[in-house]
Amino acid sequence: MEHSAPQPMRGKPNFFILGAPKCGTTSLAAWLGRHLAIFIPATKEPNFFNTDDNREPIYGVATLDAYEALFAAATAAQPAIGEASAFYLSSAVAVANILRYQPNARFIVMLRNPIDMAPALHAELLILGLENVRDFRTAWDLQYDRRHGRHVPVLSGSWRRLFLYADVCALGTQLQRLFAAVPRDRVLTILLDDAVADPRREYVRALRFLGVDDDFRQEFPVYNSARVMRCPRLTRALFLAIRIKDRLGFRLNLDLWRRVSDRNVVTTPREPLPRAVTDMLRCHFAGEVALLSHLLGRDLQRWLASPARQPHASRRDVTVEPQRATGSDAQTALSR
Repeated sequence: MEHSAPQPMRGKPNFFILGAPKCGTTSLAAWLGRHLAIFIPATKEPNFFNTDDNREPIYGVATLDAYEALFAAATAAQPAIGEASAFYLSSAVAVANILRYQPNARFIVMLRNPIDMAPALHAELLILGLENVRDFRTAWDLQYDRRHGRHVPVLSGSWRRLFLYADVCALGTQLQRLFAAVPRDRVLTILLDDAVADPRREYVRALRFLGVDDDFRQEFPVYNSARVMRCPRLTRALFLAIRIKDRLGFRLNLDLWRRVSDRNVVTTPREPLPRAVTDMLRCHFAGEVALLSHLLGRDLQRWLASPARQPHASRRDVTVEPQRATGSDAQTALSR
């Protein structure tokens, strides 16, 4: 079905990439942002509507004026105006807040096998210096305590739900909540598997959903390959310095810190999880996968198959590399 372009209002977005984290949201935003008829601000992850999370400046935009200023450069030639904040989907209030602000909003949701998503999110939070438990299973087992304010990493502020991996990766429940609030013809879902297999096809689907013409682009770069840290303590020290700078209003030259951070991260495949951990995740997320299958009308049971029974396939992350956590762009690193 062809969609007419959503009608923009000055200073107001009319479509939102809701998430989920580590599902390719930043790549999609980057691809769409290069289209001449689409405006997406350079500042990523505004996190304006997830008011159930902390509003510290390092994590997003705190005021309506500051939020709408992100879109001030949109022109009449750009009827599709949007933003991407990967933690909107898992927020209990973000969609309702968006609908109060923009009742005719359209929503794009990128989804991924939660069994892969949970450890990928944990690894990303480690790289950002937010997570302080290197072992995924140990971090998973801390979720109950963290929900109640215990063992929450100091640098996370009040964003404790970042570390509730089971909740953030409950994609079936989250999509069901979205469908209950928004007509389905205003929601486009894209699986990361599909974006990896045929990025142009999924890109064109997004263009049609937004009501803009195909620009016939053929290149869809892959970013943010799996990464690991050489020295986790150094990463946390860097992030702490950034937070202190922002809170105190210091304007420091962090070029040296950026170079150190770059050297502290190595692009390399992540070590596979122990079989017992993946079995635990398959058991935990079986209901979510079944719900997603029902909501999308697609058989996703292959996601629950053990690696030994899955057909061999080369998988790559299609998420854009987070910008270095420096100054106001630090919130960028919370997604993808």
